[in-house]
Amino acid sequence: MVTINVAVLLAVVVFVRLRRRTEARSRFDEKLTVVIVLALGILLAPTAVGEGILNVLGQLVGGVTQASR
Repeated sequence: MVTINVAVLLAVVVFVRLRRRTEARSRFDEKLTVVIVLALGILLAPTAVGEGILNVLGQLVGGVTQASR
């Protein structure tokens, strides 16, 4: 039996959608992409991967903040 992780599936969908040219997108297409990315964020946030991404982004922002002082 094959199982598909929903977060992985959404990540693939986001990757494919973002590879398209910007000029070819309609307003509805852009809104749908935003909704899909938000759903992916909600699915990743409570996982170890999501916490790792948050940690890396926090360190990056902290470094940029210290560099700008």
